[in-house]
Amino acid sequence: MAEVFIGLGGNLGDREHFLGEALRRLHATDGVGVCAVSSLWETKPVGVTAQPDFLNTVARLKTSLAAEALLETCLRIEAELGRVRRERWGPREIDLDMLWYEGAMVSDARLTLPHPRLGERAFVLMPLAELAPELVIGKVSVQRRVEELAARGDGGVKKIGVLRWREKESSSC
Repeated sequence: MAEVFIGLGGNLGDREHFLGEALRRLHATDGVGVCAVSSLWETKPVGVTAQPDFLNTVARLKTSLAAEALLETCLRIEAELGRVRRERWGPREIDLDMLWYEGAMVSDARLTLPHPRLGERAFVLMPLAELAPELVIGKVSVQRRVEELAARGDGGVKKIGVLRWREKESSSC
């Protein structure tokens, strides 16, 4: 079983519902277990700024799925929840981004692991630092721990609470 971190976010509709439902669907997938979920963070949009604020969280998973199969699962869940790809960095109901997959270095047309902008985005770094502060990311010549990168500043990110996505809060990993 590989450890994986997934970033989840959305800024349209019932944002908490979409995040919780995405987590439930991930957890219900054969070969995937949601082990931990960070706090909820409200964040300003990046790129296209004339849109509502996002809710973001990060989930730690254990999976027997290959990285490409997990990507397909994430894309399927997005589609099931009504995600329509309107414009890059534009508004969306739900977004599931694979951030880091244990032992995987992938760079192709569909998937890049670790996520190429992971070390630059406070809306991912702040929740990830809650779950894996010692995780080392970056290019070999410029590697940093997540907690160091997150400490650079909030980038318009504020913690707003906890996402209740299942009835019984217990780790399954």
